[in-house]
Amino acid sequence: MAVCLVPGQWWLGQGEPIAASALMAQLETREVILLGEHHDRMEHHRWQLHTLAGLYARRSEMVIGLEMLPRQAQPALDAWVAGELGEEAFLNQAQWDEAWGYDPALYLPIFHFARQHRIPMVAINIDRQLRSRLAEQGWNAVPEDERYAMTPPATPPAVYRDSLIEMLSRHPMGEHAGYDPERFIAGQLVWDRAMASGLAEMAGQGALVVGLMGEGHLAYGHGVPFQLADLGITDTQVLLPWDVGPGCKPPPEGLADVLFGLVGGGLHEPAQPVRLGILIDPDERGVRVLEVGESSLARQAGLATGDIISRAAGKRLASPAELIALIRQQPPGTLLPLEVVREGNVVELLVRFPVAGDA
Repeated sequence: MAVCLVPGQWWLGQGEPIAASALMAQLETREVILLGEHHDRMEHHRWQLHTLAGLYARRSEMVIGLEMLPRQAQPALDAWVAGELGEEAFLNQAQWDEAWGYDPALYLPIFHFARQHRIPMVAINIDRQLRSRLAEQGWNAVPEDERYAMTPPATPPAVYRDSLIEMLSRHPMGEHAGYDPERFIAGQLVWDRAMASGLAEMAGQGALVVGLMGEGHLAYGHGVPFQLADLGITDTQVLLPWDVGPGCKPPPEGLADVLFGLVGGGLHEPAQPVRLGILIDPDERGVRVLEVGESSLARQAGLATGDIISRAAGKRLASPAELIALIRQQPPGTLLPLEVVREGNVVELLVRFPVAGDA
């Protein structure tokens, strides 16, 4: 018989509903709790915040591990929790746009909760450069002190490798010739191991460790839970939100230890930010365009694959994060001038951002 989750209700992974009070009483004794998310879903972050508050009410000795920031951001996190930085200063010092890129408004309520209660927040990720070095050069090629003493990842089960290859096939980068699936898998394993290592360093010190990260690193006990077990941390629970839509869509068996029903769709989501509709990569001259979406603002403006966006709004671009930040701040109904290098020539383009409500 299909298990139909109900919005606002907790369910154990086996399909049994459980009261919030009973669940929190069980979870407070655990060593590590892992809360998954879709990064761009505000409703997922609201659920994370409410779950953190419920756990904190039962066990105030808590530490929160974050996928969103690499270890270099720890001084900024410490200063934020201590109440020494405002939002803008924190985001700048943590280099949020470079490290993560998602709208900080999705996460700031959680950050303010931690600051108000002085709950330590720990950056458990590593930057893209180190992740690439480990994935491409191998762990032995990177000195131990340059990889935060992390050990190589445990070999994952075949089903996890298959799921990563399937994920790559749906990613725009996977369509580019020469992109090696093994390189992609190696990068994901580095990512999993880095976060598991960061969580393991905090475990066993008396506090409840709660990790916030993407659902793909947690589903079916693969990814981070698997690497945690290899590091000797097995007293873990994976909690995931589950969208409840029309009809009955039962969750896959074994998806998580605990699920929480949310109203599906975009009814309770903020309006999606306008996007250029391009896939980009860093380039020494600015930002390289790898792909332009059909019917996108970028295509309407005349951007093409292979273009180098060197300036936006008159500002020279040093990273994709700078372009993302400019686009996020662009008001509806305005123009964004771009300076583009195309086949050695400089071309000036204008991106027209639609008025709110327009196509």
